[in-house]
Amino acid sequence: MRVRVDLAVCTGHGRCYSLSPDLFSADDAGHCVLLHEDVPPELEDQARTGERNCPEQAITVEDA
Repeated sequence: MRVRVDLAVCTGHGRCYSLSPDLFSADDAGHCVLLHEDVPPELEDQARTGERNCPEQAITVEDA
């Protein structure tokens, strides 16, 4: 599984890193920082949670 973040769309609501802190973090402005582009199996649920909860739909999860 791979996850991508469209930084041009992210406005920094913070839901991704609040709900999935092992996969997403924040920069100084509160925008999403991806900690793992290639998602380890134990973080796949967090990737899907981040994708489902992003108000801007800036997060995309792709099954490998």
